[in-house]
Amino acid sequence: MTLAPAATPAPWIEQLWRSVTEGDEHAATALVLRALDEGWEPESILLDLIAPVQGRVGEEWAANRFTVAQEHAATAINDRAIAALSHRTRTRTRPEGQPRRLAVACVDGEWHALPARLVAEVFRLRGWHVDYLGAQVPTHHLISHIHRTGPEAVALSSSIATHLPAAHAAITAVQATGTPVMVGGAAFGDRGQYAELLGADLWAPDARTAAARLHEEPLPRPASPHQPVDDLPHLSDQEYTLVTRTRPALVRTVMAGLAERFPPMRDYSRAQHDRTAEDIAHIVHFLATALYLDRTDLFTGFLAWTARILAARGVPAHSLVPALDLLRAELKDFPRTTRMIDQATDHLTGAGPVHRTDTRNPA
Repeated sequence: MTLAPAATPAPWIEQLWRSVTEGDEHAATALVLRALDEGWEPESILLDLIAPVQGRVGEEWAANRFTVAQEHAATAINDRAIAALSHRTRTRTRPEGQPRRLAVACVDGEWHALPARLVAEVFRLRGWHVDYLGAQVPTHHLISHIHRTGPEAVALSSSIATHLPAAHAAITAVQATGTPVMVGGAAFGDRGQYAELLGADLWAPDARTAAARLHEEPLPRPASPHQPVDDLPHLSDQEYTLVTRTRPALVRTVMAGLAERFPPMRDYSRAQHDRTAEDIAHIVHFLATALYLDRTDLFTGFLAWTARILAARGVPAHSLVPALDLLRAELKDFPRTTRMIDQATDHLTGAGPVHRTDTRNPA
């Protein structure tokens, strides 16, 4: 059981935050090891000290107060602090007898590895033999690892919802080996609602819950193998496939029409233009993922988040409306897609449902 920290966490969090933001790896590592020497439980250092600081790093990036480079540098320092703690505690946690074995990996395409690293360390502290495979693990390599090592379960992590189709493929492939799959991370929804859709055997909101659940009893072996389409029969309409295949062309078309529909864009610098193209690409990607799951809430949630990011950059949220309208015009023959775009636009603008017949009118 994890004990309470030896001191009030807030001052420690502020000290680690200062070290991380100043790029001082040595100070960050020294602070973490000092917390251990002063009586903190290692698990609490991971989840009550390092994890909140890492969460704050993401918040600063979202508020446009951190650049991508600053976010990466801060994450790297936190990762090295975890490594220092792991090295110091490794002899403490060596179990007697044959330990239970877990493989922890990020789904293919997922580079945000720190949440998975925290899960791996928590299980290790609780006596498991953990194979931590890191970021962006191709599914076929994961399957090879399972056949070679025979873990009791696989823990898959993903932070970005656009990786959910890849997660679904991984879940299905792992279960086909007879190995149960636990998933976690922001991609799977705040209540694990997308994990259930994709057929995962267990969703855990955090590392403590995951470790406690698997400590209670092993996950049951999966039932007979099935195909991903069995979980998501709506994919038979091929709208997801067609939107995915035409994504580059859709981005180009929306960008071409956006300067006319959103006049401030005409004065954008090259960097602003490129960033706008990236934003449109993300919108199309999230739309495709929402189609894969048949969940409009995933798309509306992403757009609400995007509106907040744009506001932090000084870009009005209503600039999203003409982009959505242009996208809808290109996809007018896809009923599920247009329904999602309409509902997302209404959600974004606060308007009630309307019947759109003139795609030139963003309202």
